[in-house]
Amino acid sequence: MTFPDVKDTIATLVDLVSIPSPSGNTNEVIGFVEKFLKELGVDTKRNRKGGLIATITGKDDQNHRMLTAHVDTLGAIVKEIKPSGRLKLDLIGGFRYNSIEGEYCEIETSSGERFTGTILMHQTSVHVYKDAGKAERNQDNMEVRIDEEVHNAEDVRALGIEVGDFVSFDPRVQTTRSGYIKSRHLDDKASVAILLQLIKQLKEEKIQLPYTTHFLISNNEEIGYGGNSNITSETAEYLAVDMGAMGDGQSTDEYTVSICVKDASGPYHYQLRKNLVQLAQKNNIGYKLDIYPFYGSDASAAIRSGHDIVHGLIGPGIDSSHAFERTHEKSIENTAKLLYHYVQSEMIL
Repeated sequence: MTFPDVKDTIATLVDLVSIPSPSGNTNEVIGFVEKFLKELGVDTKRNRKGGLIATITGKDDQNHRMLTAHVDTLGAIVKEIKPSGRLKLDLIGGFRYNSIEGEYCEIETSSGERFTGTILMHQTSVHVYKDAGKAERNQDNMEVRIDEEVHNAEDVRALGIEVGDFVSFDPRVQTTRSGYIKSRHLDDKASVAILLQLIKQLKEEKIQLPYTTHFLISNNEEIGYGGNSNITSETAEYLAVDMGAMGDGQSTDEYTVSICVKDASGPYHYQLRKNLVQLAQKNNIGYKLDIYPFYGSDASAAIRSGHDIVHGLIGPGIDSSHAFERTHEKSIENTAKLLYHYVQSEMIL
């Protein structure tokens, strides 16, 4: 079996991370995905939450599969316009202020106008603030410096910026000659790109899947409820495709596909996990089994909401998750290969 060049997946990934999409403001990136799939002739529909569902009818239309990846990202929202004309932020998603210090950002107003800025400590200048290095990185001390001539809150409001406007972070995406992809928001746009290229491959090869398969591009995963609706009653297997978390004590690396055994929600379905391992072994796919201690997925959200499904979680290994993320094309390729064989495999019924 010859797989498409992983460079195509990476090109799609670069397009995705370049579109701002913090949870709560994902219409533009969902439109990008929708256009991509419609050009392939794939049936899609949007749910009321703003996510996108693509369906490929299989030989068996009585038992369904669902695969999901999320397109929403970490971000922020304007909490307060300070008298100085700087902005105070409230965070969207689970991360720390130190991970965005010095980051370029973009503020989108309710009218759609966009302004750039930088996220800084109030006590940044070492020539002025004695405690510049010691001050806590928190909501009170960190602020956005807008790239416009503003001297006070009234000047900021005159631009159209107001409390509740979304703030997105510059992804700073780079690809290296050695095969690494460095960018914010690889969680989970790397997996979205993998699913889009998988669907493209299935269409180009005219593969008939054994079961009707739904692909949910969810848009609220970072705030905990992206993939727990629009699951058909026929859906038996539900596979979340999300990042593999790396760090001390973890097995996951940047070169293999990570198969999650357990996260903060508890163990994933044992038989489905064993099936994924067998598929990887049979097809010479590099994989690692792992536990993510402080993690939840669309699959765990679906289980918590009461769906009677078999659930699993896999994904490419991502270093420095929810901060300065990086992965390697080998991990993307191994994840893509496992998904290709999985969607054509026999279901655990």
